[in-house]
Amino acid sequence: MSFLNPAWSAHAAMGLFVLLWGSAALFTRWGLDYASPTVLLLLRFSLAMGALLLLGLRRPIWPAKGTRLQVASTGLLLVGGYSICYFQSMAHGITPGLLATLLGTQPVLTLLLTERRFSVWRLSGLLLSMAGLALVVWQGASVVNISTLGLIYGLGALACITFGSLKQKRIQQAPDAVLPLQYVMTLLLCVVVLPFETQTLHLDWGLLIPLLWLGLVISVAAQLLLYRMIRSGNLVNITSLFYLVPVVTVIMDYVFLGNALPALALVGMVAILAGLALVFRKA
Repeated sequence: MSFLNPAWSAHAAMGLFVLLWGSAALFTRWGLDYASPTVLLLLRFSLAMGALLLLGLRRPIWPAKGTRLQVASTGLLLVGGYSICYFQSMAHGITPGLLATLLGTQPVLTLLLTERRFSVWRLSGLLLSMAGLALVVWQGASVVNISTLGLIYGLGALACITFGSLKQKRIQQAPDAVLPLQYVMTLLLCVVVLPFETQTLHLDWGLLIPLLWLGLVISVAAQLLLYRMIRSGNLVNITSLFYLVPVVTVIMDYVFLGNALPALALVGMVAILAGLALVFRKA
């Protein structure tokens, strides 16, 4: 039996994506110690844009005519809006583990938006996951003293990635042909937002590692991998991977940053994952 068959490749890609995406929150938290959110985003996507241009030297890296408006609007939502809300949420006190758990409800929203009929098991899973999410958010806000604004930004990030993924699913082009334009739109959005926040930048070697990780590993490698999975797979199944991201992030958050979620928040996370098991339970 070959270990290079499509099934093994698909599982390897999914596992790699979960590990990379789960690490993004920690490197974001690290980078925010040296730069304000929008400044860090400008540096991140400028680096990612440069890398994409180098990768595309020998092939077209621009969307087909007639699709550029669709690609650009999707990028504003899925990349620009999501990233700004994500960074602002963390800058306002949301811990990486709590934010990842909040975003883990994306599969539930995707099911609600794409399927009109549910089995008893799927409906039960949706309700259980929603209850777990409510518990995590309430516990986080009341015990860790997270600001209401931080939670609002977190919910904004959730909305952007959910609706952005639905729009991205309709784009049947190679990921490296659409990402450059989407990153251009993201950079323009960051420039518009920049005057509305206090700008800080501490040039230090400590900034280099999170910047390289976010700009190259997350915004190039992980983003291309996500787009390829969205393009070739079932959207609900792909977004279900975001339920595994909180587990990875919470473990990393505890090991590297020492941010352990309160007991009730952990119960809520378990409820979210149990709900996922019910949503995708085979009849």
